[in-house]
Amino acid sequence: RMGVRRIPPHRHGPGMTKDTATRLIHTRGRRMDQKTVNPPIERASTVLFDTASDLYGAQPGYGRMGLTVHRELEAALCVLENATHAKLTANGLQACALAIGSQVKAGDHVLFTDSAYGPTARYLERRLDRMGVGATRFDPRCGAAISNLIKPNTRIIYLESPGSLTFEISDTPAIVEIAQKRGICTILDNTWGAGLLHKPLDLGVDISVQALTKYAVGHADIFGGAVMSRDKRVAQQIIDCGEDWGISLAPDDAYTALRGLRSLKTRMDAHEAAGLKLAQWLSGRAEVSQVLHPALEEHPDHALWKRDFSGSNGLFSVILEAVDPAVLKRFFDALELFSMGFSWGGFESLIIPCDPQLKRAKGHWIEQKDGPLLRIHVGLEGTDDLIADLEAGFEAMRGS
Repeated sequence: RMGVRRIPPHRHGPGMTKDTATRLIHTRGRRMDQKTVNPPIERASTVLFDTASDLYGAQPGYGRMGLTVHRELEAALCVLENATHAKLTANGLQACALAIGSQVKAGDHVLFTDSAYGPTARYLERRLDRMGVGATRFDPRCGAAISNLIKPNTRIIYLESPGSLTFEISDTPAIVEIAQKRGICTILDNTWGAGLLHKPLDLGVDISVQALTKYAVGHADIFGGAVMSRDKRVAQQIIDCGEDWGISLAPDDAYTALRGLRSLKTRMDAHEAAGLKLAQWLSGRAEVSQVLHPALEEHPDHALWKRDFSGSNGLFSVILEAVDPAVLKRFFDALELFSMGFSWGGFESLIIPCDPQLKRAKGHWIEQKDGPLLRIHVGLEGTDDLIADLEAGFEAMRGS
């Protein structure tokens, strides 16, 4: 049976003083006979043992539990998130579902942010409902007022900060304080923060979740997810649920994610600088009603972002002034560098219209927006070229 995958705190735990980039590059547990910089990719289902007595005691006993490269990736993620336990999954949504599913049973109740990633909200409201678990949305900006929504059977408070598509920053410490007093598990989707810009476990959150598909991998070529924690009991529940559901990550994908982590800090610095430059430029455009970027001082949650985050990245949204759909189509058709496609975190710049995805509680502030909501991911192209591309789109809107 696979036990808790714990990373020794003296090697990978909280409190290390080295630079994050250094820690990620030098997080290794190489075997004595391994002479390569990177760990081997072991494509294996069957693991062989020397004796029958080893068959049921040694770990890992089966390839699905992961081999050398998986242990290396888990160790690096624990460094990144200041965690002691990590569980890998095949994609980000699976990580969110595992984190939630490991902590509830029939008859329980979950509170989740109204700005959660759409498929996660769907899982909560559709799949868990069929399993006898109730779910209620809450205003991502409610802070300590969340206490008014807690029920006797509430077992989880699920956060995503910044919020998906709309980039609200929640007062995580205030929510965690209330949850801890009530014995409620807190989970935070930390994909935007990527473990580098935000440390939910340091704020008292019980479980941090990431879609490695995004910034960790960084090249838009594989899927992956991870669930991190510091609590041994919680970690064992995650491991047990993962085994029951047969969750695993392919070795080639684990290798690719680990390789992406080695350059994460360098890439994120570039994404941050370019993202801020474009966000500030868009703030001055007449076509733009509002820029939803928490690192901008005009963002309503900027103070919370500055308190709880160490930086930003290339992902944010803008709300345009009211515009006819035909005119908006001219904008998208004129773009050459910005492509339209889901996901983000890679080297390429993306832009998508988000209104078809917006499924929020009645009365949510987004209902009062002026025009269409667009999400932008600023990649690693030259920022002046990206600005020129958007300028060409706006010129097309004007019919120039």
